[in-house]
Amino acid sequence: MNITGHTVEYLEDPFGLLSGDRYEFFLNIEVDEEDELYTENGLQLKVIYSVGDEGSKILQYYFMESANEKVLDFALEDEEEGLVAAYCQEHLPNEEE
Repeated sequence: MNITGHTVEYLEDPFGLLSGDRYEFFLNIEVDEEDELYTENGLQLKVIYSVGDEGSKILQYYFMESANEKVLDFALEDEEEGLVAAYCQEHLPNEEE
């Protein structure tokens, strides 16, 4: 699994109910044709990432086809989840953006 790009958006909490900040990442994923995740329609991973006083972590994620946003029922392996969490942490938007 290779992350080839992303988009990220800050998720507003209009009522202030949640602690910390939430970000929605759409990661473009590239996998080998032999991988069970492979799809001709392209692959994305949608990630809700939390940053707060207790640290940063993935709250939720799911795979989907890029072309039609069809959700795919797959889970990340522990090593892959660590890779995704590190990628999200590294690519958090600056406050000036």
